[in-house]
Amino acid sequence: MQEQRHPILMDGRGLAAEIRQDMAARVAARGVGVRPPCLAVIQVGDVAASNIYVRNKRKACQEVGFQSIGISLEAEASQAELEERILHLNEDSGVDGILLQLPLPRHLDVDRLLALIDPAKDVDGFHPLNMGRLVLGRPGLAACTPRGILTLLHHYKVPLAGRRAVILGRSAIVGKPLAAMLLNADATVTIAHSRTEGLAQLAAEAEVLVAAVGRAEFVTPAMVHPGATVVDVGINRLEDGRIVGDVRADVARVAGMISPVPGGIGPMTIASLLENTWESFRSRHLAR
Repeated sequence: MQEQRHPILMDGRGLAAEIRQDMAARVAARGVGVRPPCLAVIQVGDVAASNIYVRNKRKACQEVGFQSIGISLEAEASQAELEERILHLNEDSGVDGILLQLPLPRHLDVDRLLALIDPAKDVDGFHPLNMGRLVLGRPGLAACTPRGILTLLHHYKVPLAGRRAVILGRSAIVGKPLAAMLLNADATVTIAHSRTEGLAQLAAEAEVLVAAVGRAEFVTPAMVHPGATVVDVGINRLEDGRIVGDVRADVARVAGMISPVPGGIGPMTIASLLENTWESFRSRHLAR
């Protein structure tokens, strides 16, 4: 009879709570006469998932003592209107971070809008300049979900230097920036995607496997090396209403460590957003 494995659950919710507690203490100690950090969130249209994400982000800001500005525009808002809003926020000395909630309606040029955000206020880490700094291993604001993943891995003392890491998914939001971060941590990194041949076998060779494909329960036990660390980035709603990740529940039989869904990477993404906003604020008001 095969021995049942009990992997270590990497508790993102608990770690994110610790980060928020530490952040609240920093805000409280910022000094007399110094305003609190401020995050501005721009949302276009009324999309249920985006509404939830924006609400969670603003709630986290309130919890740690940040100010937050919510800018809600109709789905028909023009490119020119969004560009004007972003330029105004760039010039506003009372704003430290600017976040453009994605996805946007199809008629808008997302790349142009993201590139218009002041890189020093780009708390999502999507500006080409910040992406370039990340690839070069230079300081800058890094994409929130990958940053949250690295923070979680470091917290659980997952060794990365010299280890084989495989990322399933090549998006500019997770896959590509995460690959740069893992390379900067001296891991050997492979990105797999829909055109990768032998994907299952490749995944099974990974000591650190990250699933960010956006397909419910895509990763099976056969795709996981025994004892591997598995990071599940997916958040998928099934027809019966259940929320599941990109990794099947029975992967727990073979994994050494695994991040749960929910309660894994989602809370860490918001914690990283707070950290990026604080860093932008600190460079503007405290590092003098």
